[in-house]
Amino acid sequence: MKRKLNDDATMDGIMRETPAAVRVVLQHRMLCVGCPIASFHTVSDAAREHDLDEDQLRRDLEAAIDAGGSA
Repeated sequence: MKRKLNDDATMDGIMRETPAAVRVVLQHRMLCVGCPIASFHTVSDAAREHDLDEDQLRRDLEAAIDAGGSA
């Protein structure tokens, strides 16, 4: 399965490009929305920081990207 999210993509960039990703972030009870570090944290960083399964987070974000039509 090809990843749609670039490993260097930041959480801030993902949320800006795909507003539907904000819902995913909130559903995972992450604090990335409005966080000044979100512009530096990758998906891997955020998953580790919030003790989440990175693969599941990526799948959920990719689904939001598909639904939102942006990458």
